[in-house]
Amino acid sequence: MLERIASLLKEKKLWIATAESCTGGLIGHTLTNIPGSSEYYKGGIIAYSNEVKMKILGVKRETLESYGAVSEQTARQMAEGVKRVLETDAAIATTGIAGPGGGTKEKPVGLVYIGLATPEGVEARKFVFHGDRLQNKESFCNAALKMLLEYLEKLD
Repeated sequence: MLERIASLLKEKKLWIATAESCTGGLIGHTLTNIPGSSEYYKGGIIAYSNEVKMKILGVKRETLESYGAVSEQTARQMAEGVKRVLETDAAIATTGIAGPGGGTKEKPVGLVYIGLATPEGVEARKFVFHGDRLQNKESFCNAALKMLLEYLEKLD
């Protein structure tokens, strides 16, 4: 999957950026595991705190107060924000609860929202995984990369 993503990004001459909360940089790390990633990966922002989400990515305070950091709305604004700040063609963002603590009935451990901002607009998807902290982070990362790959393959 990663090789296919890299190939499509290079072929289409697209730049990508990441805004990561619950994945802590894992998506950026994974994208840069492919030689030549400097041809498509511009950079990433690890926005673990709400302050960074607001000050750097432009997530609205009202969004965080009304919906919370772990929400579809926040994922969308994070993706849009990093796309704008790093001036890329596309951007992917994650916000969720890796665990083992922090979950509630409404927002359980393993919940993640993934935002994808592209020239066509922005979308966000909700996923729930059931692993330990590291397994959840890996699942979040893989789900984000699959979303990116689906988008890139639609461009063919």
